[in-house]
Amino acid sequence: MLIARWQAHLAQARRRSTHTVRAYGATAARLLAFLQDYEGGAPDLTRVEAATLRAYLAHRRNAGISNASAARELSAIRAFLSFAGGEGAMPAIKGPRTKIGVPRPVAPDEAVALAEDVAEQAREPWIAARDWAVLMLLYGAGLRIGEALALTGDILPLSDVMAVTGKRAKTRMVPLLPHVRAAVEDYARLSPYPPAKGEALFRGARGGPLQPALVVRSVKAARERLGLSARTTPHALRHSFATHLLGRGADLRSLQELLGHASLTSTQVYTAVDAAHLLDVYRNAHPRG
Repeated sequence: MLIARWQAHLAQARRRSTHTVRAYGATAARLLAFLQDYEGGAPDLTRVEAATLRAYLAHRRNAGISNASAARELSAIRAFLSFAGGEGAMPAIKGPRTKIGVPRPVAPDEAVALAEDVAEQAREPWIAARDWAVLMLLYGAGLRIGEALALTGDILPLSDVMAVTGKRAKTRMVPLLPHVRAAVEDYARLSPYPPAKGEALFRGARGGPLQPALVVRSVKAARERLGLSARTTPHALRHSFATHLLGRGADLRSLQELLGHASLTSTQVYTAVDAAHLLDVYRNAHPRG
């Protein structure tokens, strides 16, 4: 089946995430169903007309998707048609204009208060140390939740830098600030589940790998207790790491490497963060530096 081969190609040859494989597969299935109905038979994927794709995008917009979602679908279609129909199968067509969202950083005192509140709610000292360590990795090292929770016992003992595997299985070296390193080491010392090579470093209460949803719920509860904005999410802590470094003089290329962005365009969005906010947060050094 074409869709199955396409998804296998994404997972194995392109090393895309499970989420991407599922989303791209769903887009390809929707496109094939549309083409079947639009053309009244089996579509020729070696040559799809631009007008046909515009009709598909109009169909999707009528279904209620945003410009950003339509642009993502068009990107997935380009990749799918190149795979299924070969080079030249994708006609020249411009995607809808999208506005790049500006990250909303969390103020340093709010980030620390959030992490402290999450840790204080823990039932046991080792869970408090775990939650503090995870949030410090997001705020003090710029990791994504998935990257932090994918860490294994192989990272121990820690040094001044740590290897992190990010999207598309790409590995980057991330410097560890002293307080971040101490947080992880304290957790490893207190955990009733001794870290082992090849096994998850961060564990749930019953010993299984810690799930992202638990971190999200804990942060949501903490921000509500503290009266913080709804934008105060685990991922916002990563945004804060980036904007704080940028304001301290980090160049975009270095920041791109630290964040694990495949494209510099993804990093450049941080230059649009409100200048007044940057002046406010950079009067002091990073509180965990």
